[in-house]
Amino acid sequence: MNINSTEASPSATVQVRRFRNGDSVEQLTLLLHRAYADHAAAGRVFFASYQSPQDTQHRLSQGECWIALDGNSVVGTVTVSAPHATPAGYPAPTGGGSFWQLAVEPSQRGTGLGQQLLALAESRIAALGSTQVVIDTSSQATDLVNWYLRRGYAPIGTWRWDVTNYDSIVLMKNLPTSTPS
Repeated sequence: MNINSTEASPSATVQVRRFRNGDSVEQLTLLLHRAYADHAAAGRVFFASYQSPQDTQHRLSQGECWIALDGNSVVGTVTVSAPHATPAGYPAPTGGGSFWQLAVEPSQRGTGLGQQLLALAESRIAALGSTQVVIDTSSQATDLVNWYLRRGYAPIGTWRWDVTNYDSIVLMKNLPTSTPS
């Protein structure tokens, strides 16, 4: 996803809800391809830029998939999980949550929809009981890394996935904890 640093307000017609039976995995996959196409064009092979609908189904079944709809068109998505299991050696604290496939339709960039989906992901991870969120992205995607840094994420390590062609920077953010009233 290419992040535009000047964000307006998301369209009033965009509604965000959980992905449900009957929603199109194919439409969601095509959104991911469009959202990550600029990274692929730059030579960074994000899995979301080429994954199949079967891959999309598998990935969204690993957590809560949320979609943003403008009418009947999927214009954004994020999938969250907490606590999130990571592979051995992955630099993440035990019990942390994660999100993936954060994507915004290219025509919706700069509207704040990405920020809205990020806030939703963090809120859901906290509601599921995790106090930290850990994600990763291409270390070469400096615009994306900087977008996360501006939102309180800090680098904690690196990782190399076998489905990409780059080293990932692993980022973590401590989530606010609610105090009992």
